[in-house]
Amino acid sequence: MAHCIGGSAAAATAAKEVKVTKPIVAYWLYFNAAMVYAIVVVGGLTRLTESGLSIVEWNVISGMKAPRSEQEWRDEFEKYKQFPEYKLLNRHMELEDFKGIFYWEWGHRNIGRFIGMSIILPAIYFAKRGYMTRTVKKQVLFIASVMGFQGFMGWYMVKSGLNEALMKEVGAVPRVSQYRLTAHLCTAFVIYAAAIFSAADIVRANKIASGVYPKEVASMLNSPILNRFRKYTHTLGGLIFITALSGGLVAGLDAGLIYTEYPKMGEGYIPPKDELWNSHYVKDGDKGKWRNLLENPTTVQFDHRTLAEFTAVATAALWGYSRRLPLPKNAKNAVNTMMLAAAAQVTLGICTLIYMVPISLGAAHQAGALALLTSNFWLIHALRKVRL
Repeated sequence: MAHCIGGSAAAATAAKEVKVTKPIVAYWLYFNAAMVYAIVVVGGLTRLTESGLSIVEWNVISGMKAPRSEQEWRDEFEKYKQFPEYKLLNRHMELEDFKGIFYWEWGHRNIGRFIGMSIILPAIYFAKRGYMTRTVKKQVLFIASVMGFQGFMGWYMVKSGLNEALMKEVGAVPRVSQYRLTAHLCTAFVIYAAAIFSAADIVRANKIASGVYPKEVASMLNSPILNRFRKYTHTLGGLIFITALSGGLVAGLDAGLIYTEYPKMGEGYIPPKDELWNSHYVKDGDKGKWRNLLENPTTVQFDHRTLAEFTAVATAALWGYSRRLPLPKNAKNAVNTMMLAAAAQVTLGICTLIYMVPISLGAAHQAGALALLTSNFWLIHALRKVRL
């Protein structure tokens, strides 16, 4: 009898197991991906306006409210005055100037809070209502976990620019660690990618489940002729990702202001060797001058330029290769968009450099990096094999 009851319960549980995630979950994930895109751009603007160190505390709840009274603004300004950025760079700053940089950082943090809530609360609702498969639940849990880590990473980054030790360094410039800035950017990209791919998988699964996914498209995608192209697309995605992260190092070191001409860097296409591999960046215990790759502004800019050029050439080569392949319309649109995004990003990068990183171009260049990465995500997913 007990065996029968247990068997019935197991059968009932299996019957209730969600086979296909509801489309609304995909739309929700796309919305959150769009919000992450927005916060990456706002984060770039916060950095470009030198606003990132204006809020010197991390208060998850009380920090949601900006100062209201004149006294509250004075108190907030006094807190800012206690740290190196004000003491070394902004002693001329008045309260009204401080309000300008404060609102950039406050807005950036509040968008982050909004994204956190827009991930966690709907996720709980969708899970309780049985809208998600077990796989999608795990994916959403991963996104929420990385989002939580991202909040911590943001404050950890800001703390590096508030270090009083900067006051003792000759010629020190108060700014956040380029390592932490790049890690902060990297986690944003991970959240964005996870949301995009999860949403796209859900949309495709619903089309397959409802029987509307075109069989001829599935046949084209399952053809062995696309296997090599598919691998190249993934490789290019890794190259775009690394290039974007190298841009984080450039931003963290203000390396875009070192050489402001293109294609040359000074008198040649490659800076002098002693400038690229300078002993100044070697620390006790280092084996070689490898730290130049991460801490020398000249080397970091040269690396970013080189990676960007390789990325542009590789994108053009992949686009040319795609012209000879029988690709579905969605994949053709994706690879064409990626080519256009690469061309636009190269143009933005050069203009940002030669005009000495104005705020508008700097922000557009950062947005362009994510646009290029997005087009690559689109192509990767459009090429995935389909089992009908």
